[in-house]
Amino acid sequence: MKRSTFLIMAVFIATSSFTGTFLASARAQQLKKSVLFLNGFPPGGTSDLTGRILAEALRPVVGQPVVVENRTGAIGLIAADACGKSAPDGHTLFLTSMAIMTINPVLPGQIMPLNVDRDLTPISNVSGVYNLLVVNPNGPFKTVPELIDYAKKHPGKLTYASSGIGSSQHLSGELFKRLAGVDMVHIPYRGGVPGIQDIVNGRVDMMFGNMPEFMGQIRGGRLKPIAFGAAKASPLLPDLPLISKWLPDFKITNWYGVVGPGGLSAEWVAYWNKAINSVARQENFKQMMADNSMEILVGTQEEFKATIASDRKRWGDVIQRAGIRAE
Repeated sequence: MKRSTFLIMAVFIATSSFTGTFLASARAQQLKKSVLFLNGFPPGGTSDLTGRILAEALRPVVGQPVVVENRTGAIGLIAADACGKSAPDGHTLFLTSMAIMTINPVLPGQIMPLNVDRDLTPISNVSGVYNLLVVNPNGPFKTVPELIDYAKKHPGKLTYASSGIGSSQHLSGELFKRLAGVDMVHIPYRGGVPGIQDIVNGRVDMMFGNMPEFMGQIRGGRLKPIAFGAAKASPLLPDLPLISKWLPDFKITNWYGVVGPGGLSAEWVAYWNKAINSVARQENFKQMMADNSMEILVGTQEEFKATIASDRKRWGDVIQRAGIRAE
């Protein structure tokens, strides 16, 4: 049995005792059937793992199956659109990404099949993925100051990978360039894995990305972590420095949150927000998220809306300054 599967089962067992308490306090809204939990990315990635951990933890809490369905394509927008077109009856949820809510709506040239502000209802943020800068172990620098110094002495020579134009990895690189005053070349890929492989093989110099996607290569010695782009270090690499030590405004968290269809009632929002917060307080859930390099960001709907607004403004500014357009 895979370790991640075992941990998901452990969360299920631990949350069973919470079912009666939660349902007794949420009689105003009742689920009548299984819940469809849409995910816009394929199995095996950070989004899919987050969704499945949360779905299994929610099932005993709400007393109904929470079924994850991966509807991939269009950088997650196919699943987002499916959620937006669903009945706002509390039985359809979507694990949205930061990019869908904050980057794609303000990215020139990006075709949006829905209006995320009108067609989706924020419920709660869920998890933050630690932003991590990794390089090839045989590269010309080992620290952030060395990287900046090298980039200034060799303008336009360094390359950084991303999972595509307008992705969080791309915008992280553009923010770093502006704050450090350096010129580096963006190399977009169709997904993070090909970019990681090219760093390992020495064809690209670095990547600012999601920590869980790097850990296998880091443990194998094929990628070298330089520093965290996040606001704090992960417990898995507690001694690694923060990029903000040298560039104070470089603090990035790529997050995933839960939304429902547009028009979801305040009662259903409160129901699901309470359920997610109940899960977030459980020790097994906390440990599982930590083991998978994820930070719990669960809170109120108002906090989630404020995060969306703040990040949209920030990334909109980065996009505008860098002149980025969707392909």
